[in-house]
Amino acid sequence: MAAHGSKKVIFAALAGNTLISITKFGAAAYTGSAAMLSEGIHSLVDTGNQGLLLLGMKRAEKPADEKHPFGYGSEIYFWAFVVAIMIFAVGAGISLYEGIQKIIHPHPLESAFVAYVVLGLAIIFEGWAWMVAFKEFQKTKGKRPFMTAVRDSKDPTVFTVLFEDTAAMLGLLVALGGIWGAQTFGIIWLDGAASVVIGLILAGTAFVLALETKGLLIGESASDELVASVREILNAPSAIKGVNEIRTLHLGPNDVLLAASLDFEDALTAGAVEEVIFSLEDTIKRAHPVIGRVFLEVQAARDHQILEGE
Repeated sequence: MAAHGSKKVIFAALAGNTLISITKFGAAAYTGSAAMLSEGIHSLVDTGNQGLLLLGMKRAEKPADEKHPFGYGSEIYFWAFVVAIMIFAVGAGISLYEGIQKIIHPHPLESAFVAYVVLGLAIIFEGWAWMVAFKEFQKTKGKRPFMTAVRDSKDPTVFTVLFEDTAAMLGLLVALGGIWGAQTFGIIWLDGAASVVIGLILAGTAFVLALETKGLLIGESASDELVASVREILNAPSAIKGVNEIRTLHLGPNDVLLAASLDFEDALTAGAVEEVIFSLEDTIKRAHPVIGRVFLEVQAARDHQILEGE
């Protein structure tokens, strides 16, 4: 996923959530709806989360230095994990608290019409932001199942926003149902129950996001397709007897570290080996610009097996 595509998704969600959170809080104050207040908190948390993702993308662009010789690409993984924590701790926590309070101490809504108007507008805005995120995600999803594509994705920004917007759409529908039920059937605690359900939706979303970003944060390998392509390149020269091992690590969404152990023909001179290594590194980087660093180790297959067995 290109960085400009990720930013487009985040800016779309940021603009929509900023406007929506203001209107939701206004409606919550006017109507006294706990579900509407939960939705306002939800949108406010989402707005802050988009800011954190933009901060992570900005910091990830910092060049490598002595303290961080491989750069700062993993910053985006850290901030995406923080976003998951924010959704759980702030969004889900407050929604659950407000909902339980409203169930224990229910009171009638003042003007459900205002809540309906705000929720209707919010569904339109959130739907637009969701479509932007979904279209960007579709570009890399291909024919893979949805969750498989999420697990394989190395760019957490787009699927984080997509999950947030999906949770937002579900939350809006739940809030709408809770307010309608409270007004129609006179069961005023349904408004609080809707807030509890919204909190549970946010908690579930936070758990899935935390699980996915944790894998990226501790380090994930490149795709099987990329590794297979690299293996083919490494096996191509006649000077290579075999590839002992290939290891890859995503340092960022578009920054892969590659390390490989190669068994060369014994008759080659040191100079010939150096030329082959240079050619291989150049070919790999041209074929896969996402690979920023290449480390090729010259090692006999038997020695590699001995060391791996230790």
